[in-house]
Amino acid sequence: MEPCSRPILPVISPDDAPWTQILNHLPQYRAWVEIDLDALAENVRQIRQILAPGTALLAVVKADAYGHGAVAVAETALKAGATWLGVATVLEGVELRQAGIQAPILLLGAANATDEIQAIVHWQIQPTLCTVSQAQAFSTVLQTLSSASSPAPLPVHLKLDTGMSRLGTPWEEALDFVQAVSQLPGLQIASVYSHLATADEAESPTLWQQHDRFEHVLTTLKQNNLLPPCRHLANSAATLASPTLHYDLVRVGLCLYGLYPAPHLQTPQVQLRPVLSVKARVTQVKTIAPGTGVSYGHRFIASRPTRVAVVAIGYADGVSRLLSNQLKVGVRGEWVSQIGAVTMDQLMLDVTDLPHVTPGDVVTLLGETEQGALRAETWAEQIGTIAWEILCGFKHRLPRILVSDRQCPIYRD
Repeated sequence: MEPCSRPILPVISPDDAPWTQILNHLPQYRAWVEIDLDALAENVRQIRQILAPGTALLAVVKADAYGHGAVAVAETALKAGATWLGVATVLEGVELRQAGIQAPILLLGAANATDEIQAIVHWQIQPTLCTVSQAQAFSTVLQTLSSASSPAPLPVHLKLDTGMSRLGTPWEEALDFVQAVSQLPGLQIASVYSHLATADEAESPTLWQQHDRFEHVLTTLKQNNLLPPCRHLANSAATLASPTLHYDLVRVGLCLYGLYPAPHLQTPQVQLRPVLSVKARVTQVKTIAPGTGVSYGHRFIASRPTRVAVVAIGYADGVSRLLSNQLKVGVRGEWVSQIGAVTMDQLMLDVTDLPHVTPGDVVTLLGETEQGALRAETWAEQIGTIAWEILCGFKHRLPRILVSDRQCPIYRD
């Protein structure tokens, strides 16, 4: 197994260096992402307080923790009360193990190749099994490994398709699926679960249809003495929607990072704080005459003498070109408009009404400002996507700056 790939640029943690050293490092960065670990920990606590005492919390840290940094997020979430971690790929699980994390890791994606199965066993990752043939492949590899040693049975989690039409055995075939897997050597069924397709939609009949199908499966398994010790169904939206959907474990992704899956799920009982902020620096300020075009295609034409601030961040960093001429950003305590097409590495702002903006000033694209919060949900609405995609879009040439003490400044304006 090759070592897991790591970001090219470093992650700077408050535990790694004195604040003076961090302050000396940050001016080198043209743009960066800040990860508020205090907000992350508080989000975990907020979610846990609506769960029944017997319901565990699985922190979904796939896709590098939605762009937040998988290792730091996993460690913080576990300290705050999560007991499981969820990943999508084998290498994501290996990265956590190589970082010394010992908590149970559920592989949410499907693995079939022999080398993947061997890595899962070696790194003690718990796989999702979606079909009988996949389970047989796991059992075969485990029997081969047991010829050299006597490994303990591998905990496996059986995925049922109750209406998502993605991974999983059709729910109507659940009994045969569970019976078949239970008879395969080397495997121990740890849970049965499914995934909801419309939990973020208000009053969705599909949600409750999937719930009823899942309940039917559980009843059938219980009648046949095949009910696994753990059952789980809820993602972030379902966790907020109803305690009926919580079962033994909830799999929380978006809420962990401080965003609500839908406006109607925002309630006073769960106060979430966004974890991620995106910031960049002004690199040049110039004044252009009326009638002058800005950026590729001249999609913005100045109607007055206009001071233009060039900011060192672009679509190669995760600021979608579709946001061109729509963004509001924070600089020197005010919101200003982005103008012209967002380019690969840079974007431009109209700072005509802010005469004191100079190169080196910090621009907040997402996060708290003196004027209020700039949120990923707004970006998503403007370009017709979802907040999940916005968070996952920030590339690793933006260093992640970990913040664990909100009173300690870690950059200079």
